[in-house]
Amino acid sequence: MNIQPLFKPVEDDMRAVDAIIRQRLNSDVVLINTLGEYIIASGGKRLRPALVLLAARASGYDGEQHHLLAAIIEFIHTATLLHDDVVDESTLRRGRETANTVWGNDASVLTGDFLYSRAFQMMVELESFDIMRVLADATNRIAEGEVMQLMYSHNPDLAEADYLDVVDRKTASLFSAGCRLAAQLAGCDAAKEQAMADYGRHLGIAFQVIDDALDYGQGDGGYGKNVGDDLAEGKATLPLIRALSCLDATTAAPIREAVREGDLDALDSIVKAIESTQAMAYTCRRAEEESQIAIAALDVFDESPAKEALVALARFSVQRRH
Repeated sequence: MNIQPLFKPVEDDMRAVDAIIRQRLNSDVVLINTLGEYIIASGGKRLRPALVLLAARASGYDGEQHHLLAAIIEFIHTATLLHDDVVDESTLRRGRETANTVWGNDASVLTGDFLYSRAFQMMVELESFDIMRVLADATNRIAEGEVMQLMYSHNPDLAEADYLDVVDRKTASLFSAGCRLAAQLAGCDAAKEQAMADYGRHLGIAFQVIDDALDYGQGDGGYGKNVGDDLAEGKATLPLIRALSCLDATTAAPIREAVREGDLDALDSIVKAIESTQAMAYTCRRAEEESQIAIAALDVFDESPAKEALVALARFSVQRRH
């Protein structure tokens, strides 16, 4: 499956957003420009800005401020990726070397800081205290999620509820904020604004849960990162959490030790444990439940090509293999 056809209702908007991203990445500092061009060339799904654009159109918005909002969301997201890759010591993203691998940790962290600060400069241009509040809150929740993930690293006893709390903060909060603000730009009432925020939240959870499933080899080879990265970083994600909950203590003991040690040599045995306990099927069902909640949240919006794309995006989020 390819996500790009789902963006067709906003393809002109996407071009406008790409132009803003290129323009606002520009800096007098040469290294920032160099890293910025590398980030743009690395591609990616551009899912978050497209989500903002589709949510705005589905909410009845016919202006252009959603272009700037979409670019802001992408800048915040990219900043988190730059910081994540340093913390996780990642070497590969989207099939290419990470920026920290090419230029070092210092350059990546500081360029991430530049993107955060540039995003807040752009927020001011929208001249809305509500927009700044929602995005400031979302950015803070993302940071909380990152710290929580660090606290839970190498912990084989992590509960499913705690894992989902991290996902809600680290990933879903930005999805939800972008969708909420798109509806706000369109002048929606409080109920519709909340419905669009709920759509974004549950879509974000579904998307991240499947992302974590892909880390255990469920992809089609186009995932763009190293299989087993989560294990190497000591992250207990839903497939592993579910498998451990189904295994007896003796069988689970070496897997628990592998999580504590980040032992990639145990990857094959862990994948077998996930398969034998039907943990992957469970993980996909949980993602599907979140996807269906997201779709149901859209019931209050009139039918439109943008709404159809949002529904299709929720379905894509759990069917994708990359």
